[in-house]
Amino acid sequence: MIFKALSSTTRVEMLKLLMKREYHVSGLAKALGISVPVAAKHVRILEAADLLTCKQFGRTHVLNVNREKLYDAMVAFSEEYEIDVQKGTSILDALKEVAGVGIKKIGDKEFIVSIDGEEGFFVYEVNGKSPDKPINEYILDHGGEIEIKRLVPVLKKRVTVHMGSGKGKKQ
Repeated sequence: MIFKALSSTTRVEMLKLLMKREYHVSGLAKALGISVPVAAKHVRILEAADLLTCKQFGRTHVLNVNREKLYDAMVAFSEEYEIDVQKGTSILDALKEVAGVGIKKIGDKEFIVSIDGEEGFFVYEVNGKSPDKPINEYILDHGGEIEIKRLVPVLKKRVTVHMGSGKGKKQ
């Protein structure tokens, strides 16, 4: 149902707008240049796929993206591996056993810099929790699941900085 909901460019554009801020149906319609009934039809499809959340203020319904549901849909495309390591192995050394994991040493630390040739910034979780140790210092003392997640650039804020003319505050 999620992928059917995402098969429309209009619905994808709606989600992109809603990732930036909340809208009501008529605001979405205006932003996309479509009629309110057409926007409402697309909203119902996104709601049926649980991709939207809705807050009600009197008769006004304010929409937002259900980010967790959207992110969960992407998990279906992740690869799974099983490896055997000795107790006391660091996660970094364990990941060196997995094909396609690119590691780079910077100073005295090592980082995951690519997965299957796709470069980026990566974080890791162990059994669903974010550790407070660097990847080369986390020692495995029992089996479990390691998830490597690429930080995807989702625009949350855009800040434009202007340089003053030098006529501002004196120090």
